[in-house]
Amino acid sequence: MQLTVKTNFNGGNNMLIKGIVVGVLILVMLIPGTLVSDLVSERQARQADVVKEVTDKWAGNQVVTGPVLMLPYKQQITLADNKVATVTKAAYILPDELNIQINITPKEKKRSLYSVMLYQSESRLSGKFNMLPLEALQIDPETVVWKDARLLMSVSDERGINDHVVLEWNGKTQMLEAGVPENTALKSGISSPVEVDAAGQVTFAIKLSLRGSGQLYYTPVGKITETQISAAWKDPAFDGKFLPVSSEIGDDKFSARWKVLPLSRAYPQYWKEGTQDLEKAAFGVRLIQAVDGYSKTHRSVKYAMLFVALTFAFFYFLEGIHKLRIHPVQYLLVGIALIIFYTLLLSLSEYTGFNAAYGIAAVATITLVATYVGGLFKNTRIVAGFTIALTALYTYIFLIIQSEDYALLFGSIGLFGIMAVIMYFSRKVDWYAVSRQTGNTGNDTAGEAMVPATE
Repeated sequence: MQLTVKTNFNGGNNMLIKGIVVGVLILVMLIPGTLVSDLVSERQARQADVVKEVTDKWAGNQVVTGPVLMLPYKQQITLADNKVATVTKAAYILPDELNIQINITPKEKKRSLYSVMLYQSESRLSGKFNMLPLEALQIDPETVVWKDARLLMSVSDERGINDHVVLEWNGKTQMLEAGVPENTALKSGISSPVEVDAAGQVTFAIKLSLRGSGQLYYTPVGKITETQISAAWKDPAFDGKFLPVSSEIGDDKFSARWKVLPLSRAYPQYWKEGTQDLEKAAFGVRLIQAVDGYSKTHRSVKYAMLFVALTFAFFYFLEGIHKLRIHPVQYLLVGIALIIFYTLLLSLSEYTGFNAAYGIAAVATITLVATYVGGLFKNTRIVAGFTIALTALYTYIFLIIQSEDYALLFGSIGLFGIMAVIMYFSRKVDWYAVSRQTGNTGNDTAGEAMVPATE
């Protein structure tokens, strides 16, 4: 036999106690929210591993430096024992003019569930050496080893060179070869012997077919360097030491133009002693992907507590105003349903893409929670209002996530608006009266406890 004992809290404290309980439940929901965030990070890390695996086999970021004309020359030096020895040194001369035309073709590679964006580029570097600054370098033309003159060029990831690099030197066609002689200008790269004389008037053109991933940079080694880059890509990030002087970005393509003068660089047009860090002046483009599925999911998880807090606040208001009683377990069930939305979103987005996954997960979650709310309140107006509010909130968060540049602004304005609505509708609520009514209601089962009777 059991005896039902009704324990009735002081009416004035009921809502305060329930408010504290609801606050604790919101904090408890941080635990599954954090677990979901960790799951998204784990899947994102897996994607990064796949990207690295693919790019390691394709080619990574590319920085093209050159061409640089290397002129070996003989110099006599006096040794410690006053003997005279002849050593070979090198002078390095950059082009007077350099024009670079680049066309980039993005390529998508599939690996398991993941897509990796790569690129194939076709470049033409052309220009001229007007004259050799031998007098400025204090080099006697008679000491230059003309037959050993070489044209040097550097590519940061040489695996990306997928065709012969053709050089037209004063109208003669030849191929650049792998490797560079010992020098202080470029650590590695490709090179070719070239015919040059003291007059030094040379025209050249280089055709370079290069693949890579992420970024494509070129170094402005010309006294005047003009560069044009175009690609069938809608999300370029112009980066490096210099920004383009003009650019056009369309829905599915872009083009940009650079012009760099020698006064803007930190290295000279020619030198013979020491080293120059040419690559520090590199510029170009990064082919970025607008926020991908994992990034969008990660951003959406940040709003999980907003959903939970607003939903719990909605229930709390209904409890007080309509003299209803909702058990903490029912709060938790609704909260968990709202959190499961993000696992649905994460798993579906790997197959359908983020937008479709968000729609499916949102409709499923709204339907589940609205049906459960209907069973709790058995009031059509309450269920309809809750469904509309939850749908509006999911729609608003979706629009914020889609916006990259204005997400913080729209998010802040939205939170301000939500708080304003809550304050507006609660401004005339007499919470003391609500607490008394709730505490004295006859069907208050929340305060009942089942206690075994003494036989």
